[in-house]
Amino acid sequence: MDVKSAVEAVLFAAGDSVPLARLSLVLGVSEQEIERALDCLSAEYELQERGMRILRLDDKAQMCSAPEYAGVIANCMEQRKPPMLSQAALETLAVVAYFQPVTRAYVEQVRGVDSSYSIGMLSERGLIEECGRLEVPGRPAVFRTTDVFLRTMGVSRLSELPPLPDMSGGDGQEKLQQAIERLSAEERQDQMSFGDLPEADGEGIT
Repeated sequence: MDVKSAVEAVLFAAGDSVPLARLSLVLGVSEQEIERALDCLSAEYELQERGMRILRLDDKAQMCSAPEYAGVIANCMEQRKPPMLSQAALETLAVVAYFQPVTRAYVEQVRGVDSSYSIGMLSERGLIEECGRLEVPGRPAVFRTTDVFLRTMGVSRLSELPPLPDMSGGDGQEKLQQAIERLSAEERQDQMSFGDLPEADGEGIT
């Protein structure tokens, strides 16, 4: 069995991210060999200017279309480009991204406004997900970002996000706002879309 071809076939059929550990187990080879196969596929796709790319997301891999063909794909599939995330949604997403795992109450404490709508909307669009519950009265849910978030931001792991300055000082809210603006700028640069996202839960960080 050719490991590189097998990895390519699995990623193509999966249509989503696949853990390297799963590939290693199924194919009966080490994760290091899986890594080499992925590197080889990635290099081949770029060298041959193929319409596919290998996307790395922490300890997972996914086959995706080459970004330069995004417009062609959208036109072919007759997809309209929806507006970007609202400011309220970006604020909520930034708090989860930089302080995860967090509860809704923590997000609302940082933002100063009710964030139920934004958390629900971000969950529906797969940008954040529930990852457990606190062992305290009421057992509130805690949230973290997802692979969809990593793809959206164009990074392979959370450590590649723009750094968040020290929040311990009195200007912590201003520093968080600057981080939100950086996330917003990256979203515009990557021209990502998430559907209609109306402002619905606050004017911004207070």
